[in-house]
Amino acid sequence: MTQEDIRPECDRVGYSYKTRGRTISEADIIFHAGQTGDLFPAHLDAEAASKTPYGQRIAHGTLTLSIAMGLKFDTDLSKGLRISYGYDRVRYRKPVFIGDTISVDVEVTSCQMDPKREGVRRIVETMNVVNQRGETVMSADHVLIRWV
Repeated sequence: MTQEDIRPECDRVGYSYKTRGRTISEADIIFHAGQTGDLFPAHLDAEAASKTPYGQRIAHGTLTLSIAMGLKFDTDLSKGLRISYGYDRVRYRKPVFIGDTISVDVEVTSCQMDPKREGVRRIVETMNVVNQRGETVMSADHVLIRWV
């Protein structure tokens, strides 16, 4: 894929798409805990988690973000042509439980030339991660750059 392959609408403010869904498994949580070292009982200990306001284990916020990014990349028509610059306004709005299915609603909310780098466009995609009940469980602005 080359820069010419990118669809112009992918960088336009208002361009939006929805990803497929993915169900969060116990294995996802265990693997993420092992990779990150975040062994907090609310994620791994069913008995301890049962005493929290949620009443059960919850997925790591960073796991939700990671899976959302994978779903986004899988669907994004411009994949491979933009580079992630970072994330702004990451918010974990509701818990994600084992067995929840999440998908991502994505909309380009900003697109402008980068004032600090000549020939670089900065694109902001607002992401809303939604569970199977239609509840927003996480939101973030994904800032991307691409050379033009």
